[in-house]
Amino acid sequence: MDIKQLRALLAIAETGSATKAAELLRIVQPAVSRHVRLLEEELGVELFERERHGMVLTEAGRTLVEYGRRALQELDRAKAEIKPASGAISGTAVIGLLPSTCELLAAELVATVKARHPQLVVRLNVGYAGNLLQWLEAGDVEVALLYDTKSSPGLHVEALLDEQLYLVGPAGTFAPGEEQTVERFRGLPLILPNAPHGLRSVVEHACAVAGITPVVAVETNSLAVQKNLVGKGFGHTVLPSSAISEEMETGVLAGAPIVSPNLSRRIVLAHAATRRLTPAASFVSAELVALMKRLVLDGAWPGASWISA
Repeated sequence: MDIKQLRALLAIAETGSATKAAELLRIVQPAVSRHVRLLEEELGVELFERERHGMVLTEAGRTLVEYGRRALQELDRAKAEIKPASGAISGTAVIGLLPSTCELLAAELVATVKARHPQLVVRLNVGYAGNLLQWLEAGDVEVALLYDTKSSPGLHVEALLDEQLYLVGPAGTFAPGEEQTVERFRGLPLILPNAPHGLRSVVEHACAVAGITPVVAVETNSLAVQKNLVGKGFGHTVLPSSAISEEMETGVLAGAPIVSPNLSRRIVLAHAATRRLTPAASFVSAELVALMKRLVLDGAWPGASWISA
């Protein structure tokens, strides 16, 4: 088994065709087919089912693709780390972002990185905290933003900021500067993430302490759907300001901080303690922290307070 064979396997898995894989890899189609045939002979299993409309991974093929992708990622990171420094950073940095932070961070982070190091590729993987933690542990992302996670022997965590949570409703629901309490949840139809999402747990815990049974009207694992349903009047939700900054500015949604009890979440930056960061990932994570600090201190991240040194 060699690198060329693994790259051929991944290319066919991505495109569903040996011909398209050959175009992607810029080699001839018989070479791609030969790489996969040699893999199958070595392992003694079929990696693809050859169907009329393309090539579909078998169970064994899916397993090898999963491990093969991680192996190639590790090799690419090693090459980037040992390549002689020339002042410019290249390679790929795989960063995990929370859905609620993307509107504030993604575009400006990419613009900053590209201005400094045009050859550096930023890969932004977006997911809820539980998914991001799994991706970190598996090596699918190098650095990720998480909520309220503690350091452990396998995970290095740096606390960055505390973020106020807002009760969010349709346009005109709250007056400017208005504040809300958890008591407002009583009987209020809520649109919340699926359990056991961290935000759902925060809301349910606050309601339990207040003796309130939350009325969950809709569950969704999509932030966009969550905000769309609120905007159309199907209920209220609870989100940090970073997730609704644009909608509040344009008047699509209204939000009021929840102050009694104060509901907030802590955002941390995490990476695997057992895996060295590539120069690309180190640079991008440093720029990400600097960007977040600037947004908080400039007042562009309402309801957030900076806690990192």
